[in-house]
Amino acid sequence: MPDASFNEVIFYRSIFRHGVDEKRRVMVPAKWRSSHPDVEYTLILWPNGGQPDACLLVLPPARMLALAEKIASMSSADPQAQSLRRLIGSKSAGATLDKGGRILIPDDMAKKTGIDKEAVLVGLVDRFEIWNPERYDSASAVDVALLPEAFKLI
Repeated sequence: MPDASFNEVIFYRSIFRHGVDEKRRVMVPAKWRSSHPDVEYTLILWPNGGQPDACLLVLPPARMLALAEKIASMSSADPQAQSLRRLIGSKSAGATLDKGGRILIPDDMAKKTGIDKEAVLVGLVDRFEIWNPERYDSASAVDVALLPEAFKLI
């Protein structure tokens, strides 16, 4: 589901490579930005390909709300649900875009994902990811191998 906060629909498509400045800010493509400046995105350290903190998953408000509702509906007695709650709660942070359209990557998240001087922003239709370029290249190679089976999902 695309971000529908404020009755605005944004699709996150394509791949962008941007520099990361000394304050750890990276430019979000203009077509991915909300017209409402106070929109808070959720950054989550996200595992991929066996790496515990491979990239940052960026959720717009509507996707975060949907995730929170799904998590809230899970049993508190389920150890997997509790593990997921801890992961999302402890490995996430809120972020807004500055006036220049940049998102600030928290220091600990930048270190864990290896994001330093450059970042790759990858559109996932209803959300996007921020990657260290080398880690993205490795993950992308895995994606190519999985693609024939993945296409069967649609």
